[in-house]
Amino acid sequence: MSLRDEVETLLPNWERWYPSLFDAASDLGLIRSEVCDPNSLLLTRRHSRVRQQAEDAHREKWGGKAE
Repeated sequence: MSLRDEVETLLPNWERWYPSLFDAASDLGLIRSEVCDPNSLLLTRRHSRVRQQAEDAHREKWGGKAE
């Protein structure tokens, strides 16, 4: 079931009271914010993790040693 379907099930005609699906879902408790480590939001950290996974996959497939 999509988020829109869930909101419409709980609150038919939600568009009359809410400017967006996000606002309605938030008020209904269908979506919640979560506190996360600010470092996890840095693109450089996310990119380094992706780069490391790619290097590991390459080594696994083609061999070689980690630097």
